[in-house]
Amino acid sequence: MGKADIAREDLPKSAPRALEERARIRWLRAVEAHLSPRGRCIALIPYYAGARISEIVRLDVDDIQTSARKGRLRLYGKGDKFREVDIHPKLRTELQLWLDERSDWPHASDNRALFLNAKGGRLTTRAAGGIIAEIAQTAGLDDPTTAHVLRHTLATTLVRGKIDLVLVAEILGHARLETTRRYSLPSDKDKEDALKLITVDR
Repeated sequence: MGKADIAREDLPKSAPRALEERARIRWLRAVEAHLSPRGRCIALIPYYAGARISEIVRLDVDDIQTSARKGRLRLYGKGDKFREVDIHPKLRTELQLWLDERSDWPHASDNRALFLNAKGGRLTTRAAGGIIAEIAQTAGLDDPTTAHVLRHTLATTLVRGKIDLVLVAEILGHARLETTRRYSLPSDKDKEDALKLITVDR
């Protein structure tokens, strides 16, 4: 009869891990309390603009475009593809504070990198990730918090807020809509909460 041709069913999947509401509040409070404008910007860009850590450190000063009331951030993603994202008002305030301070850093005039290290070079992904980890530790978050988790948090908030998937995909720089659609799946927390609703009749 030959080999049976039976397709394997896909295993159930969960949405990427994102910060729950209470964790988001604690995160934002910890960011607000952070003393460095540079650190606050690095912490808020993935949260408000959905940037990957590699996209954050790749930013140049010229990638920030502002007018009297609005601002846009140019992000360079995978394959050197770029996208522009509106700058959230809270992020815009922090970016301006950092730009004002940045002018006093070493090599600020001859290095176009937005985020400089103490020697005036471009900040590395490792250093930027360390800043986010430090703020997350201050916030007392239970699970590890990275730029990717913050990016997932933005995506989850937008998708569950009924924002059009095409627009969310554009903000995140997704090449495939199926990637964005993952955020509409139930999270592990959703599943845990659902099980708590089950009662046993005695």
